[in-house]
Amino acid sequence: MDAVQVLLFFSFRYNHITHPCALVQWFVHVGDEPCKDTGMWMVEPDLNADGSRVMSVIHLDCIVRGAHLIGKYGEDFIPRHIHFSDTLAAFRAYYINRFADHHSHEIAF
Repeated sequence: MDAVQVLLFFSFRYNHITHPCALVQWFVHVGDEPCKDTGMWMVEPDLNADGSRVMSVIHLDCIVRGAHLIGKYGEDFIPRHIHFSDTLAAFRAYYINRFADHHSHEIAF
């Protein structure tokens, strides 16, 4: 499974069939196993050669559930000016919080 950030939900009709979709930005796994210290998987934004985020349109059936991402901020304080809506662009890597709820624990383990 992969992690994405949904930017937009939309649908379109083709041949009288409605297709519900989402425009997403992708994250890629860091390493082949969870972090030894936290037990959580780490992800980072997937980037194109020019440094822009990889985006695509996916069908809503491809989305399993929401995920809670925690920025990997190191030892420094987080600047006060960061708004919560900008946090998925503010860090270089994120932990997928498998402790957010029971279903997250089962899926992200």
